Amino acid sequence: MLTFIVRRIIAAIFITIGASFIAYILVANAGNPLQNAQGLPASQRANAVATVTATLHLDVNPVFRFFIWLKGVGGCVVGQCNFGVNIQQTPVNGLLSAALGQSIKLILASTILAVLLGIAIGVVSALRQYSGLDYAVTFLAFLFFALPVFFIGVILKDLLAIRFNTFLGSGASFSWAAIFIFAVVFALIAYSLVPGEFLRRLMIGGIAFVIALAAMYYITVEHWLLNPSLGPVVIAVLSVLLGLGITVLTAGLSNRKALYTSMTVAAIGVALWYPLQWWPFLNGMSWAKMILILVIGVVVGVAVGYAFGGDDKGLSARTGALTAVATGFIIFVDRLMRAWHSYSINPSIAGRPIRTTLPSTPNLKGDFWIQTTDTLTHLVLPTITLMLISLATHSRFSRASMLEVMNQDYIRTARSKGLTERTVVMRHAFRNALIPMATVVAFDISGLIGGAVLTERVFGWKSMGSLFSQGLTDADPNPVMAFFVVGALIAVLANLLADIAYAALDPRIRLS
Repeated sequence: MLTFIVRRIIAAIFITIGASFIAYILVANAGNPLQNAQGLPASQRANAVATVTATLHLDVNPVFRFFIWLKGVGGCVVGQCNFGVNIQQTPVNGLLSAALGQSIKLILASTILAVLLGIAIGVVSALRQYSGLDYAVTFLAFLFFALPVFFIGVILKDLLAIRFNTFLGSGASFSWAAIFIFAVVFALIAYSLVPGEFLRRLMIGGIAFVIALAAMYYITVEHWLLNPSLGPVVIAVLSVLLGLGITVLTAGLSNRKALYTSMTVAAIGVALWYPLQWWPFLNGMSWAKMILILVIGVVVGVAVGYAFGGDDKGLSARTGALTAVATGFIIFVDRLMRAWHSYSINPSIAGRPIRTTLPSTPNLKGDFWIQTTDTLTHLVLPTITLMLISLATHSRFSRASMLEVMNQDYIRTARSKGLTERTVVMRHAFRNALIPMATVVAFDISGLIGGAVLTERVFGWKSMGSLFSQGLTDADPNPVMAFFVVGALIAVLANLLADIAYAALDPRIRLS
């Protein structure tokens, strides 16, 4: 494995250098970097032209100029990193570091959501092939795939930001028609997801309708959206439900040791809700503390799984760890919800919490929870925009991959041996269906940094997209090449991780 990784990294270095050379020559011949300087008054023109020529080495042949640029960039590996300066004589290193952080935050959030939701939706639609749910998912997937990203962004800004903020300002009360429509849609989704006979599915849909109706009525009467929170009772219910769901997917409810593990871990998490409100959740929280708490939760989940033991202690431990993460996430969301009201009435927000531009609110004061809420409210629209485009691709590929695997001979053999449907799907089909998805995810990650250019423009983010587009507009080679190098490195890393994922998903694949 180590030999394979080293060989791929060495090959990636030469590929990146070769591609950078081609890109640099194209950028060098794409425009005149001196155009703006030549438009200055005569008293300033000569000095500006000389400065730009000297800093960008425009008096050197583009081929040799590339090697000058490569020497500075090579310092990122050995020595001091130097991406040069732009036409305005600003170091590109500073521009790149500021832009890259914002772009990675956006790309990471949209990629994780798109992969998780896309695979889940694709697998469910494959298992419910030719059902109403399958047709609805297919229609929405092709719709989102066909729509341009800037169009989706503009629509989301209108619906989920401008109109929703106005709705919050008017009291956040739903009409009876809206409550009824939401309950019907929720019931139809529940009816489509549940397998089995018609009467059983109809009963589940009816229960979902009543629950959705009651929840929407409570949200309207209590104006819950203005000051939301979950509370210990809802947290307990959600933790138990997630624990049961995780147990069903990983071990099955018939595995009592895994079931006891998940319920115990959920109970521990709910019991810790009260002390976590005071330490360290209330004051002095940071991402470092958050990661530490997450690690402790995972360790506790693993320890509980091994304590219950059983025939497969590792399976119980994995179930406990996943339940700990899910329960911790619910408590984290609850604490963010309770910061929502303070964030909304902040003078910098002015009662319009869903933001449509910029990655953060300038001069916003507040603790960790206020700052985190601000980051999420700025991320929500561009993340959903990018996610919807990728979601369509992932859901269609995962559906096709799952259908192909489910028709294989070894799946029929597994069923003929009397294995439960959960075991057949999760242990045999799902893992093999993920193998081709690794390639799709790698390509999607590689293309997202380029696809985010339009999204960043729509939502006013000053990140990699702005760096690239401004560089092209000014015929400025160094910012454009910085964008290109980062995109190339992300593509190489994504494909390397995809190759490693092949070996992890299928032991028959050996990397050497």
